[in-house]
Amino acid sequence: MIFRQLFDSESSTYTYLLGDESTGQAVLIDAVLEQVDRDLQLVRELGLTLTHVFDTHVHADHVTASGHLREQTRCKVVGGEQGATCADVQVRHGDHVRIGQLDFQVLATPGHTDDSVSYLLGDRVFTGDALLIRGNGRTDFQNGDPSQLYDSLTRVLFGLPDSTLVYPAHDYKGRTVTSIAEEKRHNPRVAGKSRDEFIHIMEHLDLPKPKKLDVAVPANRACGLTSPGAADTDSHLHS
Repeated sequence: MIFRQLFDSESSTYTYLLGDESTGQAVLIDAVLEQVDRDLQLVRELGLTLTHVFDTHVHADHVTASGHLREQTRCKVVGGEQGATCADVQVRHGDHVRIGQLDFQVLATPGHTDDSVSYLLGDRVFTGDALLIRGNGRTDFQNGDPSQLYDSLTRVLFGLPDSTLVYPAHDYKGRTVTSIAEEKRHNPRVAGKSRDEFIHIMEHLDLPKPKKLDVAVPANRACGLTSPGAADTDSHLHS
C-alpha cells in the first residue's frame, strides 16, 4: 500500500493519499481545494489513478476539493448519508468501499456534525474531526451533539483495537498521528470522563463562531464547486 500524509497550512488540514500498488487505484481523504494541483501531481508521480475522494464530513473551516477532483479525474465522491447530496456514494455505518484491494470500512461517528464518518483500513482509522489528537471536534453547529459524540468516541472508536493508528483531519500543534490506546489514556476531554462530564466540557468551551462557517458549509454541500473564497480558515474551529 502507498500511503502519504499531506498538510494544508492555512487550515491545518491533513489530506491522506492511499493507493493500491497492485491495481494503481487511489483515494484522497479530506482533500482541500487550494491543494488540488499538489495532490494530482503526487498522484501522477506515484503512477496512480485517482478513483475516489472521501470526505469525513461537511467541513466548516475549508472548502473541499472533491468536486474539482471529480471534474478533473472522474473519480467518485464518497461522504456520509447525512452529508452533501452531491456525493456519488453516500455511506452509512458498516458499509465497505474498495479501492483496488484496499477495503475501507465505514464507521458512523456523528456528534461533531450529524454526517461525520470515519474510515477504517486495517490497522489505521481516519477520524475526520470526531477524534483529534488529545481532543475532538466541537459540537455547537451543524447539528452537533455532545452526547452523540461521546458515544462515537467511547463506543465506536474506542472499541477498535488499542494498537489502531488514528489519523485525524486536523492538528494545530504539529502532531501527525496517535493511537486508540493513547487517546483512551490521555485525551483530556474524554479519558476517564463520564457522559455528563464530557457534555459539560463541550457545552462550556466558549469558542468563537468559525469565521467562514456561513460560506464554507454551503460550498461543501455542493462538493466545493461554489464560493471559492470560502477556503479561508479559522484556526479556533477545533480548539
